[in-house]
Amino acid sequence: MIRHTGHGILLDVEGTTSSISFVYNVLFPFARSNVKAFLEENWNLQSVVEAVNQIACDDGAASLKSWHKQSQSNHNVQHCLCDHVNQLMDQDVKATGLKQLQGLIWRQGFESGQLTSHVYTDVPPSLRQWHGNNLDIRIYSSGSIMSQKLFFAHTEHGDLRHLINGHFDTTIGPKKQSASYTVISHDMNLPANHILFISDVVAELDAAA
Repeated sequence: MIRHTGHGILLDVEGTTSSISFVYNVLFPFARSNVKAFLEENWNLQSVVEAVNQIACDDGAASLKSWHKQSQSNHNVQHCLCDHVNQLMDQDVKATGLKQLQGLIWRQGFESGQLTSHVYTDVPPSLRQWHGNNLDIRIYSSGSIMSQKLFFAHTEHGDLRHLINGHFDTTIGPKKQSASYTVISHDMNLPANHILFISDVVAELDAAA
């Protein structure tokens, strides 16, 4: 059990609270195998429209329409987008739009009961002890805030969301840039030296330090 004398705990997810293998062997393949059907069925939903336009913007285009035009492909926009999304996942890109779309697909999986989140066995008791000690527990992950909430709502140990006070994703900044942690410190209303950040990625820890 980690003992912390400050007032805040900031947790990474992949490789920290959950096995990396769960993310790469369960979540990513689920998104890949369902992205085509998901887009076909939900193309006009506002949340999907926002995600796919963000994917285009992440790739340097002003909109999805202009992104498709720049691709000069004979395929329709959904086909091109599916190919692009799969390429991003192949490269493990941490782009905001991709994470938004993945989160939407995972929501469908969690809510249908097809997905259940893995968390390490020491995570629930640690969260409960920190929560009982009135520590401010937050999550900072490259996965979207929506997917983080879904993840902790559907774990093998039940719904853990009541133990977590807030979430951050890459919309506040990249995890390997110090400025992101300044934003988090201000949002938590705590001095940086009162927040313990736990991650398995050294570059993230260096940025936070």
